[in-house]
Amino acid sequence: MDIQPITTTQQLRVGRPWLLSGHGTETNQTITLDVAKFTENTHWERGIKTVEAHFKSGLPLALNTTSGLYEPYDPAATDGHEIFAGLLDTETQFGVGAARVGGALRVHGLIAPAKLPVAFDPAAVAKSTASLTFARA
Repeated sequence: MDIQPITTTQQLRVGRPWLLSGHGTETNQTITLDVAKFTENTHWERGIKTVEAHFKSGLPLALNTTSGLYEPYDPAATDGHEIFAGLLDTETQFGVGAARVGGALRVHGLIAPAKLPVAFDPAAVAKSTASLTFARA
């Protein structure tokens, strides 16, 4: 048996069409995502290898106050993630099967909601800790 390391390279599409200016980048916060709360092909996609994946940038997030982890914003929730906290700033790579992944939370800036990767109506947000301004692109 011959054991040889195999190296592959995958480039993420780091486009953020939803971001209308670089203002606020310096205020991003480091967060931990609860991978189990996100849905494949809606929130994340597999890479070239089936064990590699990445979260889409611009996902609306909230802090689950029970777990202390971030998950998709849900205005109907009652465990903290009904409070909009901000957007996932960049595409974030992880290994399929991971339970937690570190990421960057955008809490300040100018955003085009129509260009986010999932449907999001900022006018329907009742509670928020973010300081984002939503505008037309």
